Amino acid sequence: MGVPGFTSEAIGQEVAVFKDLRLAKDQRRERGPAFLPERPTLLLLLSLLLLPLGLPVLGAPPRLICDSRVLERYILEAKEAENVTMGCAEGPRLNENITVPDTKVNFYAWKRMEVEEQAAEVWQGLSLLSEAILRGQALLANSSQPPETLQLHIDKAVSGLRSLTSLLRVLGAQKESISPPDATPPAPLRTLMVDTFCKLFRVYSNFLRGKLKLYTGEACRRGDR
Repeated sequence: MGVPGFTSEAIGQEVAVFKDLRLAKDQRRERGPAFLPERPTLLLLLSLLLLPLGLPVLGAPPRLICDSRVLERYILEAKEAENVTMGCAEGPRLNENITVPDTKVNFYAWKRMEVEEQAAEVWQGLSLLSEAILRGQALLANSSQPPETLQLHIDKAVSGLRSLTSLLRVLGAQKESISPPDATPPAPLRTLMVDTFCKLFRVYSNFLRGKLKLYTGEACRRGDR
């Protein structure tokens, strides 16, 4: 039985990473204790490997997203996907227009927003982006001959967004996005339409590098106080 939302290639990648970790561990054991990795680094690697499958890692830090290496890994994957489909006009097209969150950030307005407003904009934007990437995956699966490279990157994006959603939930973004009863409701989420995979991945990359990174940075600093 397969894992929903994953192709055999995507799961194969995760298994390959796990095998590499085991091989590296065996090699370090042969060389002696001086080559053993630090425990936090090993926990980080295992967390990144198992998180997309919804499997927790015992002993992993609860606020894993506050480790800058974690978010940077997903940003790099998103940028790689954008680069692969570069050339939006002639690149692979979607068979329909897909709604995605607007990624533009007014930094002056962002600083003046309440925590609940920032959380709502990021949480709603992440949810809409996840739906858009899943729709892109479905459209690609229904095409006659989907390019293997494009299939790989769309599968990685689905996996990455699932992981980021879990990480933000642990950070408290979902709870913070709920305004108090007497508060002014947040403004409706600004959206736009995309019609190519290039534009879809560009929104994915810009959202992670923009609003998501801003929010997690401030949320982690609040948690350290």
